[in-house]
Amino acid sequence: MNRNAAPGPVFYEFFAGGGMARLGLGEAWTCAFANDFDPVKAATYRANFADAGAANGEGHFHQGDVWKVAPADLPGQADLAWASSPCQDFSLAGARAGLQGGRSSAFFGFWKLMEALSAEGRGPDTVVVENVVGLLTSHGGADFTALCRALAEQGYRFGALEIDAARFVPQSRPRVFVIATRLPVEGLAGPSPFQTRAVRDAHARLPADLTAAWIWWSLAAPPARNTDLSALLEPNDQVAWRSDAATAALLDLMAPAHRAAVQVRVQSGERAVGAVFRRMRGGEQRAEVRFDGLAGCLRTPRGGSSRQTLLVIDRGQVRSRLLSAREGARLMGLPDAYRLPRSATAGLHVIGDGVAAPVVRWLADGLLTPLAFRKTAPLAAE
Repeated sequence: MNRNAAPGPVFYEFFAGGGMARLGLGEAWTCAFANDFDPVKAATYRANFADAGAANGEGHFHQGDVWKVAPADLPGQADLAWASSPCQDFSLAGARAGLQGGRSSAFFGFWKLMEALSAEGRGPDTVVVENVVGLLTSHGGADFTALCRALAEQGYRFGALEIDAARFVPQSRPRVFVIATRLPVEGLAGPSPFQTRAVRDAHARLPADLTAAWIWWSLAAPPARNTDLSALLEPNDQVAWRSDAATAALLDLMAPAHRAAVQVRVQSGERAVGAVFRRMRGGEQRAEVRFDGLAGCLRTPRGGSSRQTLLVIDRGQVRSRLLSAREGARLMGLPDAYRLPRSATAGLHVIGDGVAAPVVRWLADGLLTPLAFRKTAPLAAE
């Protein structure tokens, strides 16, 4: 696909999952190519986007290892390449293997393609790399430096923003977005609430030649969020509740402070919804509950402790249940028309590895779309 033939800007979506970056970019953007190796995510992507093609048919979605994608597989020239590369090796919950880890090294499979496209004169004008905030500090900042070095060597200027999806949806989900471009950035650089301390510290660790290529992206704060966790839940009579014994066992796992927070709400008689995670603390399993109107960060359901539990207190009664896949989709800003896998585990697998669509939309409106429409202007020095 030639970007000049498309009605709007064109993008490639790598590590596409269920297409949440595409949903965030919106219909003004045209997806020319998408890739993911996971069969469940691939099936979900195809189920939601008619132009993606069938499993063995024509379409822009390519299922398979990014290392096996050839430059010839990518049509035309894109305005944007989006890469939500695997985050497990950067996560604080993982082994912190960094860019050399088995999963996150997939980034270099993606980057190999970007280098090849640039050699052909059709590299994307702008690249976004989305990952967990641990990317900024992995290996003492060496992995972030390696990423910035790769971008700079291909002529990109770059900067990072840390955005918590809680600004948009009732889920605590901080992520870092590295936005790199070869285009003019006048009017798009300046202060931003998303230039967090973690971002500033990461910038300070970079060598001088890379700080010279840095852009302090200006992105305004969104309007205050007006929904909480309770507003996104299914009706009580349409969900499966745990037994009283299971709920009691969950409460027994709580430290005194968390038990006290539950008891206060029991005594009030008012409805309260809490999100519960089970964690290991001092070698013991603990259940921790939050009543701030937010869910904890959604994860892929690899084990029982990774499934988020809801604690619902109403008129002094305490009940518990697992978060449903549809509720998880809402916490990612997806419409109810979004097609999920039939299995709750598969649905949460797709959702837990995704990017919150409203965050992408805010980035697109504030930075990515304005960049796409200045590609014919000369690059000016800051």
